[in-house]
Amino acid sequence: MKATIYHNPRCGTSRATLALLEEAGAVVTVVEYLKTPPSRAELARLYARAGLSPRQGLRLTEEGAAALAGADDDTVLDAMLADPILIQRPLVETERGVVLARPADTVRSIL
Repeated sequence: MKATIYHNPRCGTSRATLALLEEAGAVVTVVEYLKTPPSRAELARLYARAGLSPRQGLRLTEEGAAALAGADDDTVLDAMLADPILIQRPLVETERGVVLARPADTVRSIL
């Protein structure tokens, strides 16, 4: 099985999710999204495939998130592209779907 994880190595949940993928025998492509953010189209595609709105993918604990209260999805996506730390992690994609793996065990649903 192939998997792509949008990963922040400083995040414990992201590290735990990566470990679960590796334990399951997945061939994992790791995208450190803070260094190599997904395009707007890719991010929108991932959220759509996961059944999430961009707002649901917003990392609310980040300082910049407060300014997005009441913003529409396009504005949220634009903010995520301008400051990728606003993207909640980890996002994981396999052929079975996309999940925002919070908690890490959520990833099992697409393995």
